[in-house]
Amino acid sequence: MPSIANYRGIIPAISCPFTPDHRIDEPALRKLASWLAGHDGVVAIMTNGHTGEVFSLTPAERAEVTRIVADELKGRCPVISSIVCEGLKDAADHARAAVAAGAVALDVMPPHHWLRFGFTSGHALQYFEAIHEAAPDADLVCHVYPAWTRASYSSQLLADLARLPYLQAFKVGQRDMNKYARDIQAIREADASKAILTCHDEYLLASMVQGVDGALVGFATFIPQLIIDLWNAVKAGDLKKAMEVQAVITPLKDAVYGGGEPTGEAHARMKGGMFLAGVIDDATVRPPTEAPNAKEMDALRAAVKQAGLLQR
Repeated sequence: MPSIANYRGIIPAISCPFTPDHRIDEPALRKLASWLAGHDGVVAIMTNGHTGEVFSLTPAERAEVTRIVADELKGRCPVISSIVCEGLKDAADHARAAVAAGAVALDVMPPHHWLRFGFTSGHALQYFEAIHEAAPDADLVCHVYPAWTRASYSSQLLADLARLPYLQAFKVGQRDMNKYARDIQAIREADASKAILTCHDEYLLASMVQGVDGALVGFATFIPQLIIDLWNAVKAGDLKKAMEVQAVITPLKDAVYGGGEPTGEAHARMKGGMFLAGVIDDATVRPPTEAPNAKEMDALRAAVKQAGLLQR
């Protein structure tokens, strides 16, 4: 089964701008999507990721976000939509809605009850199959959760998933570099044609040099050009240049992620940084996610300024 799109490069997981009364801000979302797609090196845009505050969106709103972005980028850049569901029927419904809204691929997150109760390989394979049957014309992307969670996929399961003809890419975020290397090897040995994309926003350079095909990260909705520059340096084998770019990214990473993994509040801080950089005009987040406090905004301002991106 040929892939619908090219997944080798940088794919921003787009943030979702809101109005002050917490409605989806369609003009702002269109502007952001168009700006991201205008960067040479961005090969697709993903809607409804964690960065897009997907857990605050209703099913209808998730489809609406995808519709807006897909309509704005029609003929310019393919759109992936995340499927964040609990059961087979629910996931199938969301898959059909996303494709109807214009998505050409679906990023499949593990059902979140797996985080509490665990799962079997059979559960995972059934889940992907149900989504494929509901949206047979869409590529699937496997979203790999951190190794410390009960929703973590084994290397063997990743190899089994890589052999599925309709699954074309892996968004890998193990946060364990030993498992990361083993998993990349397992996927490559199962089917070397499948794209492997880091989603380690908080240590991009270290994860990019492991032989992957790009990055699918929320951080790229904020600083796409810096991440493109980093990836280009890695591809060219220019470690000195890559380290120089990472040195600019690191203060931004620290201000957004606080030295830890992505969280809802990290995504709120990223919106604050995007506001300071002039990427968006309103940094509103939906409750219960909390906006950055004054100290966090000061840290963001300093980081954005050192990167030469400060507009406000």
